[in-house]
Amino acid sequence: MNKAAQFLADSQTFFLATLDNDQPRVRPFGAVMEWEGKTYICTNNKKEVYAQILKNPKVEISAMSQDGRWLRLSGKLIPDNRKEAREAMLTAVPSLQNMYKADDGIYEVLYFTEATATIYSFAGEPEVISL
Repeated sequence: MNKAAQFLADSQTFFLATLDNDQPRVRPFGAVMEWEGKTYICTNNKKEVYAQILKNPKVEISAMSQDGRWLRLSGKLIPDNRKEAREAMLTAVPSLQNMYKADDGIYEVLYFTEATATIYSFAGEPEVISL
């Protein structure tokens, strides 16, 4: 798993920021995977967050680790409509199986493109990761 995806997985909860017209919206997420060399998250296509991403795919994620480091991930989210991608996320994060099925019509997986993650620390220089 790439370092950014691993950081998010280890953090367990990360915060996704989108735009709702001109109003920022932030909410917690917890599911992440790396698949086919891309970093993925998932959501329900009935939620406002999904509509916001479709309207403006530029998002940011922020997370903090137990050791005091934090990550900022900026990029675009692109829906992956393949059943195989949805199945991969269900396998990577088994707790999602309590909410979603690969072909339930509401479960969506999205991957980052044009993305950069930066890991910050009070003790050193930031580490930049291109995705």
